[in-house]
Amino acid sequence: MGILYGMVARGHVVLAEFSAVPTNARDIARQVLGRAQQGIEDSNTSYSHDRYIFHVKKTDGLTVLCMADDAFGRRIPFAFLEDIHQKFVKTYGRAILSAPSYAMNDEFSRILSQEMDRYSNDANADRLNRLKGEMSQVRSVMIDNIEKVLEKGDRLALLVEKTTTLQGNTVRFKRQSRRFKNTLWWRNVKLTFALVFVLLIIIYVVLTFFCRGPLLPSCA
Repeated sequence: MGILYGMVARGHVVLAEFSAVPTNARDIARQVLGRAQQGIEDSNTSYSHDRYIFHVKKTDGLTVLCMADDAFGRRIPFAFLEDIHQKFVKTYGRAILSAPSYAMNDEFSRILSQEMDRYSNDANADRLNRLKGEMSQVRSVMIDNIEKVLEKGDRLALLVEKTTTLQGNTVRFKRQSRRFKNTLWWRNVKLTFALVFVLLIIIYVVLTFFCRGPLLPSCA
C-alpha cells in the first residue's frame, strides 16, 4: 500500500498534513509527535501501530512524519521524509520559525499527496534518491581530491621556488668561480713575467761578472 499519511510540524505545531485514506492516522500521529519531541534533537525513529509504522525525522527543529504499511520497509519512507524536509525548507525558509498551526497546509498538503503517491507507486523515485546519494558521495570524494591536489600544488610551488633559488645560487657560484679563476690566471701570468724578468737579470749579472765587463760582447 505504501505511504498513507504525511505531516510536517514545528515542535507540537502541525504546519501541514495529508492522509490518503480515511483512518485515525491523524490522532495517532499527534501521539507519536508528542513522543518524538521528548527524544534527542535530531533523529530518525520509527513507531509501530497495528499493521502500520510511523516514521519520524527530526532535523533543525522541524519534524517530518509519515505512516506506511509495515511491509514497505524503512528505506523508502525515510527517503520520502528527507525529500519532504528539503522541499518544505526550500519553499518556506525562515517563515517556518513563526508560522501558526496549519499555515502551509493549503499549499503543501498537495505536495504531500503528490510525493506520497510517487514514492508509493513509482519505482524510479527511490532509485533517483539513491542516485542523489551516490552523486553526493562522489562530489564529496571529488572535493577531497581537489583539496589534496591543491595541497600538493602548494608543496610543488614551494619546491619550484626552492629549486629556482638553488639555480640562482648555482649561477652566482659559477660566475664567482669564473672571476676567481681569471684572477688567479692573471696573477700567475704576472708572477711568471716577474720570475722571467728576475731570471734574466740574474743571468745578465752572472755573465757580466765572469766576463768582467759591463757588456756581453766583451766576452768574445
